[in-house]
Amino acid sequence: MSNLVRIIISSALLIGTVALFWFGQWGWGILGIFLTIIGFLTVFFHEYMLLAQWFLRKQDMPKAEKWLNKITNYEKQLIPAQYGYYNMLIGLIESQRAPMQAEKYFKKALTLGLHMDHNIALAKLSLAGIAMAKRNKREAEKYLQEAKKADKNKLLADQIKMMKDQMGMMDRQQIRYSR
Repeated sequence: MSNLVRIIISSALLIGTVALFWFGQWGWGILGIFLTIIGFLTVFFHEYMLLAQWFLRKQDMPKAEKWLNKITNYEKQLIPAQYGYYNMLIGLIESQRAPMQAEKYFKKALTLGLHMDHNIALAKLSLAGIAMAKRNKREAEKYLQEAKKADKNKLLADQIKMMKDQMGMMDRQQIRYSR
């Protein structure tokens, strides 16, 4: 359902709620307030995205992918602020299946815009992992530095440290094999 239809339905609910209060139906009016609030919230927070995030937190990738696949045209169904998050969620699911294919989704998410610093850090950390898998150390270091800057609350500090340790091990393996 497009956002225009959601706004129209929510506006009709608001008008109906005001009418209920006008005619003295307080109980139904309070229920109408809750329905109106839910209607307007779905304009800004798409229910399929919320369900996909819920299943991603529970590590249930098939169900998360099922809910994201229900968004057929994200440019019509989501507001522009959610485009980046949609691509990041697709990238997280794709990184479980084929990590090299997930790179385009993370880059697109960063270009479309992520608003929270820890989400930017997560996307850049994932890109650093992909760069390490491609044996591109310089790009991986660049993404790790950017992820460290973006991680202001130190939510991903352990993962960043672990990635740096793996990069050091990669250097030692290259030295061992080059002799």
